[in-house]
Amino acid sequence: MKRVQQGFTLIELMIVVAIIGILAAVALPAYQDYTARGQATEAMTLLGGLKVPTAEAHGNNPIAQACSTAEPVANTAAVGQPDNSTPAGALAASQNLVLSGKYITAIAATPVGTTACKLVATFKTAGVGESIGGKKIAFTYTPANGNWACTSNITNTSVRPKTCDLDTTL
Repeated sequence: MKRVQQGFTLIELMIVVAIIGILAAVALPAYQDYTARGQATEAMTLLGGLKVPTAEAHGNNPIAQACSTAEPVANTAAVGQPDNSTPAGALAASQNLVLSGKYITAIAATPVGTTACKLVATFKTAGVGESIGGKKIAFTYTPANGNWACTSNITNTSVRPKTCDLDTTL
């Protein structure tokens, strides 16, 4: 008589479970880096959207005013006196720019001496990948040559954007 197989043997099941365990051990770290890299993209996108307003603000104002979150101040000078109003900084709330996101706590602007403007995006500490929690990505604008430089204190090279140099002082 023919004998019909009724199921898997114990050894076959153990081999399948071992293979699944090995695949999971390799896939999980790669997936975590992949998701952190996707989260880091939010900072690059938000900072990229601030390039034009920052360059435009600098074209009309000194770097200290342009590279700030200062709100505009209306003219309070008496009639016949020089105008003492000041325009809004590039990142003023009245500009209605997006300065935070799902993974970004805030974006801050600080002048670098009198020659450049640094925009720094800070990642949240919770709800983001381990390798980017609390880390920063910065775009630095140099008006003299119109260049933008990207730096970051994300040490994991598979997560840090390829266009950003490592800067552990951020």
